Amino acid sequence: MAVKRKPKPLFFVVLVGFLGIILLTIGGVFVYFTTPVDKNDENVIEVVIPQGTTTKRIGSILKEKGLIKSELYFSLYTRMFNHNSLKASTYKLTKSMSLEDIIISLEKGSTYDPDALVLTFKEGKRITDYVKLIANNTSYTEEEIIETINDESYLNELINEYWFLTTDILNKDIYYALEGYLAPDTYFFNKDVDVKKIIETLLDEEEKNLNNYKSILENGSVHNYLTMASMAELEGKKLEDRKNIVGVFNNRIKTGISLGSDVTTYYALQLPMTEKLTLDQYNTINPYNTRPTSKAGLPVGPICNPSKESIEAAVNPINNDYYYFVANKYGTVYFSKTAQEQNQVISELKSKGEWE
Repeated sequence: MAVKRKPKPLFFVVLVGFLGIILLTIGGVFVYFTTPVDKNDENVIEVVIPQGTTTKRIGSILKEKGLIKSELYFSLYTRMFNHNSLKASTYKLTKSMSLEDIIISLEKGSTYDPDALVLTFKEGKRITDYVKLIANNTSYTEEEIIETINDESYLNELINEYWFLTTDILNKDIYYALEGYLAPDTYFFNKDVDVKKIIETLLDEEEKNLNNYKSILENGSVHNYLTMASMAELEGKKLEDRKNIVGVFNNRIKTGISLGSDVTTYYALQLPMTEKLTLDQYNTINPYNTRPTSKAGLPVGPICNPSKESIEAAVNPINNDYYYFVANKYGTVYFSKTAQEQNQVISELKSKGEWE
């Protein structure tokens, strides 16, 4: 005879449900107060924490600056997770930082000097972008900076100083001799820094990046590797994609066909990559433009200042049997062996609304 189970008491079911609601609420509160105030806001906010400031007061300062969502939760969080060694200093924080990121910064302390000149040179940007950044933060004009960068006697001094700079950069067809050779990063300078000091600091950093590949680069052309790296930087987002893209370019160079890279056309015309180009513009004959079928091989020089990842892709590409690639509007790259396959990919992307 089967034994009948007694139904669970109603109060037990209610209790379990109530506890579940409480746990969900606590979890939701935790997520809300620990996530960034605005994950898309990268604007730097200077925060001064004076010596002897209490944790409660630090919470107030951060709330006043709009960096956290709740002073009370900040205090509770620091106690709950034993964050009890927040240091007095001057910090550079952003609203895109999570609560944990902010607290970790406060525990580490800061060497930030509010009187220092902080310049962030971004990956994939042209030297003209770097010039604007320097001009906007120093007493030098863009014209003065460009004059220094392209001064032949100064360039010869640099060639004698840095092993990776060669007379390739003195080619008269090159727009800006040091394009592609300035290492992207964040740098700290004195506010009265000389333009040459800025240039040489970026070159020093580039030397560190290239030293990892010195034996390979010295047996080839550093200029060509950096030119390839600059193209890979703008054509792909992921390291594997960039390595495959370099593989495609190498295949096309070996076969003697043009690279057909749109990004070189934009640089040749010195236009932003957001601008729509005409067929005539794509077919412009220019030492930088690789779109015309009559132009085989690499452009005359780098078209941006590439990241360390792109340099790695240029030096150690993936050897493949692809001759074509295309990216959808989300940055996903598709590789093909033939023009027919490439056209089929483009047709499919258009049908899915992923073609720009």
